[in-house]
Amino acid sequence: MQTQNPFLDEMAKLTQAAMGLAQTAGDEAKAAFRAQADRMAAELDLIRREEFEALKAEIAALRAEVAELKSAKAPAKKTPKQA
Repeated sequence: MQTQNPFLDEMAKLTQAAMGLAQTAGDEAKAAFRAQADRMAAELDLIRREEFEALKAEIAALRAEVAELKSAKAPAKKTPKQA
């Protein structure tokens, strides 16, 4: 934006430069925070939600399979004869 006042032009340029620096600093702070959070999660041996959901589905499938095997085995069981 051009005005007839050179002082206002310089102030606008400085303000624009300061905003650019502030945004860059904010982006760097966000990246550093994420890196630190990822590091802490790794130290605590946490897992991501996708991994949790996949394991949960796998466990449900295995439980269903075990229940199916138990029900298939149940008729073959006979009570021992009493002598």
